[in-house]
Amino acid sequence: MTNKLVTLIGGGGFLGRYVARELMRMGARVRVAQRDPRQAYFLRTQGGLGQTQFVAADIARPDTVARAVEGADAVVNLVGVMGGDMRRIHVDGARAVAEAAQAAGVGALVHVSAIGADVAGQASYARSKGEGEAAVRQAFPNATILRPSIVFGREDQFVNRFAGMVSGPIVPILRAGVKFQPVFAGDVGEAVAAALHDAETHGGRTYELGGPDILSMGELVRWVARTLGRKPSFVELPDFAGALLARLPGSPIGWDQWLMLQQDNVVAAGAPGLADLGVTPEPLAAVAPEYLVRFRKAGRFGRRTETLAA
Repeated sequence: MTNKLVTLIGGGGFLGRYVARELMRMGARVRVAQRDPRQAYFLRTQGGLGQTQFVAADIARPDTVARAVEGADAVVNLVGVMGGDMRRIHVDGARAVAEAAQAAGVGALVHVSAIGADVAGQASYARSKGEGEAAVRQAFPNATILRPSIVFGREDQFVNRFAGMVSGPIVPILRAGVKFQPVFAGDVGEAVAAALHDAETHGGRTYELGGPDILSMGELVRWVARTLGRKPSFVELPDFAGALLARLPGSPIGWDQWLMLQQDNVVAAGAPGLADLGVTPEPLAAVAPEYLVRFRKAGRFGRRTETLAA
C-alpha cells in the first residue's frame, strides 16, 4: 500500500478515522471525501506530511463523487445512515461510488455494508443495504463487501448510549434476548486495509465481521453497568411495549430500528470473516472500559479508588 492513493468516501466519520489511520500506518496516501472536508481535518495529525488530502463530495451528487475518485488507486465507501432517505444514500449513493470507481479505472473498491443486509428485509435499513450491495456488484463486480455487526469504539453511538442510560435508577431493556457480535472499529479498519492490500484475493467476496463475543441485549446492558460500577434496576420490556414505544413521536428508538431488533446481528455460520482477512478481533472488555471510564461517578479516580480498596 506504500504511496497508493485511497479515496475514503465519508472518511471523516466514526469508522472512517480508524480506516484512515490503518491505511496511513501502511504507507498509503488518503484522500478524505465528504460534504464538509473541514470536519475531517483532525486526520492530518494521524499521518506524515502530504499523506492526507481533503475534497468536498456528496454521495448523492455523482459528479462530486467522480471528482473525488479521479486518480485514486482504491476507493472505500463508508457512508451509511439510519433514518431519512436511506435508499438515496445506501442504494443510489453506493451505485454512484461504484460506477465512478469503475469509470476511473480504480483497482480496488471496498464497500462497507452491514450484517442483516437483505433485499427482502422488513426494515428499510436492511432492505436498502441489501439493494446497495446488489448495485455495487452490478457496477463493480470485483468489489469487496464488508458486513460488520455493531461497531464499537471511543466515538460510537451504541455502547456509549447504554453507558449514559445506566446512570439512572431504572433501565428499560428492549428485546433483551436479541444477540449482537460487537466488533471493534480498529479491527474493521484493519479489515478494510487487508482487503485493499490483497485485492486479487479478496475482490468479489463478501465478509461478515464480528468480534469474539456474542452478547444478548440484556447481557450487554448489564455488562456496561458492571463495568461502570452502576447498580440500576433493569426492566425487560415485553415486545408489545417496545413496539408501542417505537411508534411514538420523539421516541429514542424508531420503527425501523425496532424492526432491525427482531433478528440477531451476528456472523452467519460458515461466512468468511475477520480471520480470513488476517485480523484477530479485540474483545469488547479489552477496549471499551478505557473510553467508558468518563461515565463512572468519579471518572478515572473512581476506578483507581476501587483498585486500591481491592
